[in-house]
Amino acid sequence: MNKIALISGATSGIGLACANKYASESYDLIITGRRQDRLTTIANELKEKNGVEVKTLCFDVRDKKEVSEFLNNIDDKWKNVDVLINNAGLAVGKDPIQDGSTDDWDRMIDTNVKGLLYVSKIVIPWMIANKKGDIINIASIAGKEVYPNGNVYCASKHAVDALSQGMRIDLVKHGIRVTNIAPGMVETEFSEVRFHGDKKAADSVYQGFDALQGSDIAECIWFASSRPKHVQIGDMLILPSVQASATVVNK
Repeated sequence: MNKIALISGATSGIGLACANKYASESYDLIITGRRQDRLTTIANELKEKNGVEVKTLCFDVRDKKEVSEFLNNIDDKWKNVDVLINNAGLAVGKDPIQDGSTDDWDRMIDTNVKGLLYVSKIVIPWMIANKKGDIINIASIAGKEVYPNGNVYCASKHAVDALSQGMRIDLVKHGIRVTNIAPGMVETEFSEVRFHGDKKAADSVYQGFDALQGSDIAECIWFASSRPKHVQIGDMLILPSVQASATVVNK
């Protein structure tokens, strides 16, 4: 029987790269996202290419009721989750705090913090029952440094970093490992979402240097979860070679 990985926000970027990586390592997958058409396409491609089983769940991690209904109602065989990758997350807006949109703030906090908690709340008891599991939380360099106009996004990712530490303390007695992944600049749909769909502004973020790709982060995540049982990778900061800090990039 194949191991199982559950990946939230799997329709693009790091989540999609993780789906490809874990499927290539013969994991069956539960992939979640808000776009059923993309979930279906991805699932069909992964099944055909890797011969694994893929279950799709279309819900918004911000919706506590949806998260509970979709996850709790899956067949018991899918509840033997070996790896949970809490990837669903986003940045919206880049304004100084006094000009920020409260709608943007709600969207970031509800997705990056509460969404991670809602999914974890359901899956962790399954792992405790099995006395094993890996939880991978996708944070950010923004969870370690604060930069101009990053205010609420940085706060939400600092929360992810803190939650990773708290989970590790609470779950160590159950044989569950927790890894905090903190990427620097990764070329995904991230900036397009942040700039409210302004593709020109988003593209300018990654011009002039080789940014990280989703596959680079997926390889690091795989490394962490594939270590021997006695090894726990607690925290990993991953930067493109031209990036020294959140704000220092040699373009």
